[in-house]
Amino acid sequence: MTLAGQLKSAEQAALAAQTAADVHISGRHLQRLTQEVGTDLARLRDERATQRRRQLAPRVKEAPPVAVVEVDGGRLGTRAAGVGPGVQQPKAKEDKIACLLSMVSTTQAEDPQPEPPAAFRDAPRVARLVRQLKASSAPPAGEASADEPAPAGVADEPGPGRRRPGAPERRVRTCVASMKPSREFGRLVAAEAQLRSFYDAPRRAFLGDGQHYNWRIQQTHFREFEAIADFIHVLCYLYLAAWAVGEDEASRWQQFETWMTACWQGRVAEVVTELSAWQERLGRPPPEAEPRDPRQLVAEAVTYLGNNAARMDYPRYRRQGLPVTSSLVESLVGEFNERVKGWDKWWNRTAGAEAILQVRAAVLSEDQRLERYFAERSCSPYRRR
Repeated sequence: MTLAGQLKSAEQAALAAQTAADVHISGRHLQRLTQEVGTDLARLRDERATQRRRQLAPRVKEAPPVAVVEVDGGRLGTRAAGVGPGVQQPKAKEDKIACLLSMVSTTQAEDPQPEPPAAFRDAPRVARLVRQLKASSAPPAGEASADEPAPAGVADEPGPGRRRPGAPERRVRTCVASMKPSREFGRLVAAEAQLRSFYDAPRRAFLGDGQHYNWRIQQTHFREFEAIADFIHVLCYLYLAAWAVGEDEASRWQQFETWMTACWQGRVAEVVTELSAWQERLGRPPPEAEPRDPRQLVAEAVTYLGNNAARMDYPRYRRQGLPVTSSLVESLVGEFNERVKGWDKWWNRTAGAEAILQVRAAVLSEDQRLERYFAERSCSPYRRR
């Protein structure tokens, strides 16, 4: 099952089992076993989520110094079940993913990084990032400075891959993944947080993008956690708004840097005021406005920042040693996609998709849960009698 959860297909896993362990098994049979294990993992997960928080005993001895929950979603291909072979009634469906991290950091009296990192002032890097996250409304590649050199001064600063001063260090990651609606998904994430003693951690944070259900989960299950709007998504909205109001590349980039720096430093109200003035100047977007219509881009930025302003006190979060981006769950979604997403992957709705997500979550969690599951599973030859 570990191989089935790691490799890109059951056929690859079957070949690996034969090569590495001289175990001869067909890809189809391995897929059936994976479905069985994934379904059982989902059952155990759901049973834990039905218990009240106080009745669910933590699995760890002590709470982490910093407990972080990051939530995001992806999309995978599904097909109708029980209607014959082949891909029948294909449909892309959302899978919700939570990344739960125990971290270590220190608190500081002053903001450890009052200026934005070099990565956020690197024009080609930012342009690529915006196209990845906001493909429908991003400017065409030729208009986004994707291949132009970075602005003067960026090359003299620390490289984009380095950690910012005071950033929390990751210790252990576990994850929750499901096709269930957000209301049920929130209970699953809360149960995982209880098992890891997250509610007893001295510092706690919940990060997400602008999806409404993310903050509904936070308010319902993680009210005591610091709610933080992912800065990367803020950056994308500001970039698109600056592109909408600027006359040329130089003025657009300068406006983006000004707004981005203001938000990084917690001066969100100033940016909202300026964007609102631009909205009055350009006018409200009509219902038929295209995604790249300047009026539409400015309106979306005003709405996003206005809705999330209370979750954008980034200087305070940095002083508390908390993360300000949900990049770890973004990368986790990519790790899930390596196994569950592809032109040749269509999972039965919804049992097949739910099962493979559980196996993948067990493989990607850093608490040996898959090994523990097989050791404790009924009829396992490894279980002590």
